[in-house]
Amino acid sequence: MKKLRHELKFYINVREYELLRKKLQIVLKRDVNMVNEEGYHIRSLYFDNVYDSDLFEKNYGIYKRKKLRVRIYNQSDHIIKLEKKNRYGEMINKESISISRDEYERLLMWDYDFLLDKNNSVAKDFYLFMRTQHMSPKIIVDYVREAYKEDIEDVRITFDKYLSAGINSIDIFEKDIVTIEALHEPLMIMEVKFNTYLPDYIRDILQLDSHQRSAISKYVICREAGMTYYKQ
Repeated sequence: MKKLRHELKFYINVREYELLRKKLQIVLKRDVNMVNEEGYHIRSLYFDNVYDSDLFEKNYGIYKRKKLRVRIYNQSDHIIKLEKKNRYGEMINKESISISRDEYERLLMWDYDFLLDKNNSVAKDFYLFMRTQHMSPKIIVDYVREAYKEDIEDVRITFDKYLSAGINSIDIFEKDIVTIEALHEPLMIMEVKFNTYLPDYIRDILQLDSHQRSAISKYVICREAGMTYYKQ
């Protein structure tokens, strides 16, 4: 049975972010992936089918949704993740498998057969979606993530900043990629993830009721930003 986690998303401004991060730095541990005070860089390539089902299902508020993506960190090919993220309302489940740079290049060439050689459900699901729904790369999503964690209930608080969309390439390793701002400052995204419950002391710090909770999708925001750019 797949393990489901809560995922709550909020738009916050710079002032709220500064106050929250100061409090969280006192009581929570910094995520080991952070390379500096700003956090670490995430770049993802999202796939969708010819009907853009994943794009429109989110806008239509469909309860059960999925996202397929390839993700890298700090613009390095040291770790390349093939990920399938399932959402059931506010509950999520994320499955991933590591792939090589060569395997990533094969994906861009519409060569998915190597996925069948992996004894892994994510690889097989990815292959099935690619073949039956004719999934293809749609947009690069780019941002910096600052993250804090608590071992109790595997709590993870993240601030996603400088959200941008790639507009001239679908290759996450493209050196000359051009990005446009997808979420205008001073807004950024705070995500709160936990297993069963959020400890009271963290809930008190975050004061979640005072923030604007939203069904935020970085994929949708960046797709819409890209569409707006091309209309200009």
